[in-house]
Amino acid sequence: MDAGIEGFDPQYLSQDQMDRLCGQVLASVPRSDQRRWGELYIRGLLLAKGRKTMKGIAEAADATAMQSLQQFITTSPWEWKPVRQSLARVLDRELQPLAWIVEPLAVPKAGKHSVGVERQFVADLGKVANCQQSAGVWLASEDASCPVDWQLALPATWLAGAEQRRRAAIPDHVRSQTPLQCAIDSVVSMTEGWRLTPRPVVMAVAESDLDEVLRAFTPRRIPFVLRVDGSLPVAPADPRLPAGDGRWLPANQLVDGVKELAGAVEWRDTRHARRRVARVVGVRVGLPVSAERVGRPVAMPPLFLVGAWTDSTNPRPAEFWLSNIGHLSSSALFRIAKLSRRVSRDLQDVCDGVGIRDFAGRSFRGWHHHATLVSIAHAIAVLARLPRRARPLPPQRRALIGSR
Repeated sequence: MDAGIEGFDPQYLSQDQMDRLCGQVLASVPRSDQRRWGELYIRGLLLAKGRKTMKGIAEAADATAMQSLQQFITTSPWEWKPVRQSLARVLDRELQPLAWIVEPLAVPKAGKHSVGVERQFVADLGKVANCQQSAGVWLASEDASCPVDWQLALPATWLAGAEQRRRAAIPDHVRSQTPLQCAIDSVVSMTEGWRLTPRPVVMAVAESDLDEVLRAFTPRRIPFVLRVDGSLPVAPADPRLPAGDGRWLPANQLVDGVKELAGAVEWRDTRHARRRVARVVGVRVGLPVSAERVGRPVAMPPLFLVGAWTDSTNPRPAEFWLSNIGHLSSSALFRIAKLSRRVSRDLQDVCDGVGIRDFAGRSFRGWHHHATLVSIAHAIAVLARLPRRARPLPPQRRALIGSR
């Protein structure tokens, strides 16, 4: 088998192992012919060169299968959620992830016909772009990461009329959401129904969105490490610090004021494949969060604010993270937070290579089918480049398929 993406070396994963992995995660797809099309599509994603068009995928996998693959992706009614749950449980065991990483994805588009495309503001770009926006949740360790769930952020215009929904095959229950709301829904669903090992959720959150995230995660006891801006108002709640006069301080000012407490932390920068050292400090803080339907702030339980000096040319702290995990040190929380760089690298090196940005269809169902099979192809590529494991993948068992 020739490598279709950079870094994919099939010598570490036998054809038998690939067949069993596909068989296990596609077990919930009801018909055997549908499972076969799924396996062919995954093979095409791995082997096709360049942009993953339907023609290129078919030619790489089976030149006679283009029409059937097209139907399998865009109109076939198989459910993607059980497939993603099965994949997540395999990776939970094989990768032994340390965190769930939320990674937003904006895909620029030239036209306006691909599902979800509209001129809209993209936070990561800091500007308006004609694009499709989504959010992915990845399982990440220091050695590898893989997406297991995707949500497409649909602008309100795509849900404005019955005819628009029908053309894009958008189910009646789907509503317009921002990428952040998509990410929250994914995390909550994975926490409540996927039977995964609980891991800290790492994501970047704007100050205007922090209230929404805390109200979703806190009552469900979801552990988190949230990247926030240095301007976020906080109040010290650390016994090592003076109580002060009760005024809120910007996070960067508070962290800079306790820099003498910072310690050196070595961390693995997976984006650049090297070890680095940063100065890191952690303090307990209170956080003002607006009350629902009330105009005044209300108190939240103290959180842990981690500040880091990651830019050697800047004497001030450059990164700030909030966490509700009280039993871990600031250095451990910082290393967990920096796993987001593992995801950034794997998105570029692997997920882009197997076509996560390449779906050009109008079908909401087709987009989710494509994203699901891209995740499986990504997992195969990731497992292939890791050292061969002593224990094989377990035999296929339908009992592993979780709730929908």
